[in-house]
Amino acid sequence: MTLLDELTRIAEVEFSAVVTGVQVMEPKRRIFLRDGSFVDVWVSVKLAERFGFHWERRHLDGTYFRYDNFPDPEWRRVATFPYHFHEGSDNQVVPSSFPPSVRDGFRAFMAFLESRLRV
Repeated sequence: MTLLDELTRIAEVEFSAVVTGVQVMEPKRRIFLRDGSFVDVWVSVKLAERFGFHWERRHLDGTYFRYDNFPDPEWRRVATFPYHFHEGSDNQVVPSSFPPSVRDGFRAFMAFLESRLRV
């Protein structure tokens, strides 16, 4: 089982209250949510521990949220660089409060969106 497969299983089992389906879109997975939004999950096969989790909501309310550790020089000022969180838009970038490990970070990201969907 690949790490991407493992993250998909975490989403389907641990977050079944909000996950409605998964689509394999190599090299990522798209996880569909009950409100019509989705999460794209990407994990590098070449660079250990490089990832991105993107919750797409622009078609619903104009927002998206992304937790990733791509070392974009533009976000070097962020205290948790290269880990950072796009909070609603591309330019609203804040330090990450999510764990840096892929599995724990993914669980925390999914818990974040699950809590937002319960509002």
